[in-house]
Amino acid sequence: MDDLTLQKIAISGPTLASIIQRFSFSHGAVDGLLFGHVTHIAPSNLSDDHASSSSLSDSSSPIATITGFLCSGTTHSFYDSAGQIDPLTLRRLLGDLDQQHSLIGWFSGRRKTHIRPSFREFSVTSSLSSNTHLSFPVKNALGNTNLNPCVFLLLASPLQDQTIHTHEYRAYQFRTSTGSFEPKSIDIVNIGPAFRGHYGSFSPNSPFPILPCELRTSPMSEDQNDDTLGGMKLFSKDQRELDMCAEGFEVGRLSRLMGSEAVNYTAVLEDLYSKMLNKVESLARLAEKSSARVLEQENHNRKLRYKVARSAALE
Repeated sequence: MDDLTLQKIAISGPTLASIIQRFSFSHGAVDGLLFGHVTHIAPSNLSDDHASSSSLSDSSSPIATITGFLCSGTTHSFYDSAGQIDPLTLRRLLGDLDQQHSLIGWFSGRRKTHIRPSFREFSVTSSLSSNTHLSFPVKNALGNTNLNPCVFLLLASPLQDQTIHTHEYRAYQFRTSTGSFEPKSIDIVNIGPAFRGHYGSFSPNSPFPILPCELRTSPMSEDQNDDTLGGMKLFSKDQRELDMCAEGFEVGRLSRLMGSEAVNYTAVLEDLYSKMLNKVESLARLAEKSSARVLEQENHNRKLRYKVARSAALE
């Protein structure tokens, strides 16, 4: 299947930072090869609602993950000036590198240019995508699905010199059916590509555990030490302060928020939340008034210091 539509392109933060670093320290434009894999990710429709059944969606989303790269340090590393791939040079680069992942595309870095593909980059990507011997299997796909290298990552530095050195980058998929670039969103994955699919659309489906919300105290024996008794008294004091802040909504009532009676206590929680917001608002107003008084006092002190300095100068 040569015209598989990618949903997005993912790359780890260190890998993207390494590509930008190689581009930043080069003397001019650079290019290189991108390695990785394409995986079908089935989005999950998990829910805690018993009315709706929890199941996996039948439609899967192919996502390309960039796991490595090879930067030449110059341009025209595996193609000629017309944008045609040099098979011998490309085979030598792939043979020397011995990558575990497949070649999924290439990247180009240009200085002080617009962030859009050029005609030469279009020709290189088209020539690379037409090489059927570079096709690789798509993971978790139904049937035997292969994909040619079609990912193109473009990097460019700002047109004008800036105080803060920044770079722009965009990702594209070359569509062989239409012969055009299709922009794709980039996900910066900082937890490793292996865990990417677990955090796409996830909601917990396990039953909520029954928590012992009541404040229980065990009878104290006479031989227990004073440290344990002091700890219990301190805990009781903290508990009373917590109940006072919650406007009488003690911890024991939290057990009623789980199960069939939870719906009846929605209004109680909303009322508690509104009271907490009112407290926060009153505290914010007090802080604002205090800041205004502090500023007024500072201005008054500044005037007094000015008068003292002026009197000393006249003497």
